[in-house]
Amino acid sequence: MSEQDSLPAHLAALQLVLERMPPVAAMQIRVDAYADGVLALRAPLAANVNDKGNAFGGSLSSALTLSGWALVTLRLRLAGFDADVYVADSHVRYLAPVYEDLLAQAQAADDADWDTFLATFAQRGKARIEVVARQPGEAGKPAAELTGRFVAFARR
Repeated sequence: MSEQDSLPAHLAALQLVLERMPPVAAMQIRVDAYADGVLALRAPLAANVNDKGNAFGGSLSSALTLSGWALVTLRLRLAGFDADVYVADSHVRYLAPVYEDLLAQAQAADDADWDTFLATFAQRGKARIEVVARQPGEAGKPAAELTGRFVAFARR
C-alpha cells in the first residue's frame, strides 16, 4: 500500500486518538487535511471562546501544539514506525485576536529535514525535529505561531 493510499486511515487513527483525550475532545478538534507537508487541525470558535468573544489563548496554544504532535506522529506512521511523540519545548507568539474557527497548520521548520529525522529514528529508536505551527490571520500573516521541538521514542 502506498503512502497516499494509507493516508486516510492514518488521519482517521489520529482523529481517534484526539477524541480519546478529554481536554481535546472538549475543544472539538478535528483533523482537517494533510497536503504538501502541512497537517491542519480545526476547532470551532464556539468551543474555544474567551470572555472577549475571540479565541482563548490556551486553546490556540493547545491546537498549535496538537497539530505539531499530529504531524510528527503521522510522518512516523507513514514511514512504518510505531512511536510515542512528545513536545520537548515550545514557544508561542500571539500576534492578533482570532474571531473565527481555529485552524492550526503545522509543518517542519525550514531547517528541519524529515529524511534525517526518520533515518535517526530508524537507527537509534529516538529522534527530534523542529516544527512550526500557525493560526492564519489577516493579510496572509499568522495570528498565532508556535515553534517547537518534538521528540519521538520507539514503542517497546
